[in-house]
Amino acid sequence: MTTAQKPAPLDKVARAERRRSLAEDALNIPNLLTMARVVMIPIFLWFLDQDTPKACFFAALIYTAAALTDALDGYLARKLGVVSVLGKFLDPLADKLIVMAGLVWMVPMGRIQAWVVVVLLSREMAVNGLRTIAASEGVVISAGDDGKIKTALQMIGIIALVIGYPYHLVYAGVDLGVVDMQRVGRVWIYLSLVFSVASAAQYARLFAEAVDAKERKRSEQP
Repeated sequence: MTTAQKPAPLDKVARAERRRSLAEDALNIPNLLTMARVVMIPIFLWFLDQDTPKACFFAALIYTAAALTDALDGYLARKLGVVSVLGKFLDPLADKLIVMAGLVWMVPMGRIQAWVVVVLLSREMAVNGLRTIAASEGVVISAGDDGKIKTALQMIGIIALVIGYPYHLVYAGVDLGVVDMQRVGRVWIYLSLVFSVASAAQYARLFAEAVDAKERKRSEQP
């Protein structure tokens, strides 16, 4: 006569299901692309650190590929219906890591001023802090137009800074002469700085309005 097996405690079953779900999320195509973007960071920095025209060109290609995978993984997640909590955490983290790594690395190289990097990174931390507090209060703050413009300008500026050397450029048959990519990159980064500050102010305003609206709604309830 065999004894009946005791059913697994519900908390153990729940933990096992969560682990299985996280493992499945980690192996879906969008999240694999996101993790590949993180893996690209040390390779990107290695090429950038060589500080030669050829190495910096390859570093710029890697950064561009990372930016393209950023757009691709979000599209695939929605298309395949595999939007996950892990992906929502990893995607912005991967973006911030490669941007922060590139900017910080280029300060001692003399390609960007330290104060600019401090302002940009402080903005990111402040906005992420607001998002975290908002999420804990059940408030969702969507990215505004200023934030999207900031991201686009920042991406172009970083690519130009990474290339980092003067090149003789011809566009649509027009001879542009020798263009210093560091100066071009700084201009784009300065423009992104303006939109960074504006978008941070917008996030703060939207956060205050959302919290006030929630408090009023709560006080009106019997």
